[in-house]
Amino acid sequence: MISPLINVDFPEELNIMKPVKLIVIGAGDRGTNYANYALRHPDLAKVIVVAELRDYYRDRIATQHNIPIENTFADWRELIEKNIEADGVIIATQDSQHLEPAVAFADKGYNILLEKPMAPDEDSCRKIVAAAIRNKIIFAVCHVLRYTNYTVKLKEIIDSGAIGEVISMQHLEPVGFLHQAHSYVRGNWRKESESSSMLLAKSCHDLDWIRYIMNCECKKVSSFGSLYYFRKENKPAGSADRCLDCGIESECLYSAKKFYLNYIKKGETGWPIHVITSDATAEGVLEALQTGPYGRCVWECDNDVVDNQVVNMEFEGGRTAGFTMTAFTEGGHRKTRIFGSMGEISGDGSKIEVYSLKDDKWTTYQTDASDAGILGGHGGGDYNIMKSFTAALADNDPGKILSGPAETLETHFMTFAAEKARRTGRVVEVKI
Repeated sequence: MISPLINVDFPEELNIMKPVKLIVIGAGDRGTNYANYALRHPDLAKVIVVAELRDYYRDRIATQHNIPIENTFADWRELIEKNIEADGVIIATQDSQHLEPAVAFADKGYNILLEKPMAPDEDSCRKIVAAAIRNKIIFAVCHVLRYTNYTVKLKEIIDSGAIGEVISMQHLEPVGFLHQAHSYVRGNWRKESESSSMLLAKSCHDLDWIRYIMNCECKKVSSFGSLYYFRKENKPAGSADRCLDCGIESECLYSAKKFYLNYIKKGETGWPIHVITSDATAEGVLEALQTGPYGRCVWECDNDVVDNQVVNMEFEGGRTAGFTMTAFTEGGHRKTRIFGSMGEISGDGSKIEVYSLKDDKWTTYQTDASDAGILGGHGGGDYNIMKSFTAALADNDPGKILSGPAETLETHFMTFAAEKARRTGRVVEVKI
């Protein structure tokens, strides 16, 4: 049996009397993506200030949102002493640059939407959460998987008792060959020293999502993973250091020239093109590939993050979950199987199939996974977290936030424990 398309209602927007005023710190992909909510719903939200070091990205968001020049800043520190009246701050700087602005704006009493991960280390995460709690602000971390229509329906099914008690789970994060090459081999998240571990950068919201679905504390973890493939010793014979200088480029599955120019040919100038260049033309792309990091051979980069990893988790009462993150897939939506005492669930980010042991039959639900965001795998979560955040600000109601400080700290520490387990080869207890 197949149900009608399900589109879940998030917090009621009609009660908002005037648009909430937002400051954006970091105008790259994620900051711009969240700010776009205000363009779609100018009656609900308005971006009034932007801080971004790079001129092009700062000017772009200022132009899109009609932000006056006096409200644009290269450095967020320039604006914080101005005490600009705003309802909330979106912090979407690089992972290692979250701590200082998060604590500073919290101490000024601003409500915060913070891009995940909170920070690349335990101490910084503790400081951010302490600041949020100390100042009693509305605080949300962008664990957007909690906010998808798919997740809301999945939780509803589980909470109804349709499969009894949840006992175990398998969850797959299919990063994708080309996304791995772009972001984690050539791109900003390729080196732990400059960002964070792969598990934290890419999959901390998967572990957060697993904890959210299991609905009980994670006690212990083990983990294994490696940088297996994107290494110099796997470089094909006859290849060069850069794709534009390579004699076998036309045959290479990881040709940066083919990958990025294909977007230009299709007229797609958003992600990933605006990550590598501000000149969204074929000439601009080729110039970026000739001189910038995104034109390097994937076997000649300075990357050190893993390209495959598994995490095993023991939850309260002996429940278990297994997580796999791998580069070596087409990409797309996560895939999950959940096993309960009275049935099981299979889901792919859009479709949910439920088997009832009692009825001995499968029921299928099709949820709305449109508006998938810049990476095509967030299933509307980017949009819905902004919907929840702006509604929480308008109504001064932190209850509209699904990913607040305490639960986010817990799931970050699951990730830190998993990394300790991977590095030491032992089972690690989750302790905050």
